Amino acid sequence: MMLRGVARSAKDTFTVLLTRSQSCNLGLKFSSVWPDITNRSFLIHSSYTTDTKSREENKKTLENLYSLSVDITKIRRLKEWVLLQDVAYVKEIAGILQEMGADETTVANIIERCPEAILHTPEEINSQRALWQLVCQNEKQLIKLIEQFPESFFTTKYQQNQKANILFFQELGLKNNIITRFLTSAPNIFYNPVEKNKNVIETLQRNYLNLGGSEANMKIWILKLLSQNPFILLNTSTTIQENLEFLQKNDFTDQEVLQLLSKLKGFIFQLNSTTMQKSMLFSKNIFKCSDQELKQLVLKCPALLYYSVPVLEERLEGLLKEGISIAQIRETPMVLELTTQIVQYRIKKLSALGYDIKSGNLESLNGTKKDFEVTYGKIQSKKERPIFNPVAPLHIED
Repeated sequence: MMLRGVARSAKDTFTVLLTRSQSCNLGLKFSSVWPDITNRSFLIHSSYTTDTKSREENKKTLENLYSLSVDITKIRRLKEWVLLQDVAYVKEIAGILQEMGADETTVANIIERCPEAILHTPEEINSQRALWQLVCQNEKQLIKLIEQFPESFFTTKYQQNQKANILFFQELGLKNNIITRFLTSAPNIFYNPVEKNKNVIETLQRNYLNLGGSEANMKIWILKLLSQNPFILLNTSTTIQENLEFLQKNDFTDQEVLQLLSKLKGFIFQLNSTTMQKSMLFSKNIFKCSDQELKQLVLKCPALLYYSVPVLEERLEGLLKEGISIAQIRETPMVLELTTQIVQYRIKKLSALGYDIKSGNLESLNGTKKDFEVTYGKIQSKKERPIFNPVAPLHIED
């Protein structure tokens, strides 16, 4: 049952909610835009064979893998189809990795984690090697990246797009260490045609200036936004425009829209106007506030905008179960940025010090793990510090 309307009190509604399933998305995830590794492997797989029953394992491939001390059982368990291919380049790929400085253990580890690496031709891998060297300091760094992120390196299908995008990011002013982070943690942004990425960047730049941003700060703003969330580039220019227009239609000023963009680190572009509208309506009903008051709450806590209704429900419910009131949450809405598990853990730690979260504000719960530990330490020190009474007589022994 969803929390709707204002006919019932929030507490009564959440009592009903206790009976429903707790399975819901706990926050905005990259998974909606991250390329599924299994799907990528399937694409490679489908280009070779899907018949694993009527074929035998390639004996030459097995012999070459054994000679490299590769654990064949891992490959059989994860991607047996690789062993069935008529052609594999085990020695050649191992040789290239060794040229880059990989020892036998590292080579075996890479192949075990990404068996399809041996199906690429030496030419493909050398081209990929040259491509990644555009942003790597040296081959020692490159081999370390390959060992950590073999799937990203051995995806060679989009080499032309990858190269064009690397050069574009360098021209844009991104440092090579940031680009290498993109290559390993957000590789699919390089699969786009460079024109598509340029179009998204131009849309962001145009809107930044239209919202009152200065030409002098625009480059810094764009680079910071990309560094924080490269997945912005997976959106279309239309989506970006629609989401910005949604905020403006809800009476956020240009300066406030810029403020939200910076706070949200571009995640707003991974949402849609329907989801944001539902989340805002939900918050308005729960907190019983006017449109202007709601806007101030959103500026104070963007979580009210980008978390879906089920997530907000689950987190509000968890807070109410701990005895926290709606009024307290409205006063400190940032607490909704924390998962229920984190809130419960922090309340338990504070309670052990005799701190009653029900009678105070929720600021002590807020912040990152580091922020909380600092707050907790201050409360603990205050509790342990002896109270000095200036009127009490001093007992001094002769």
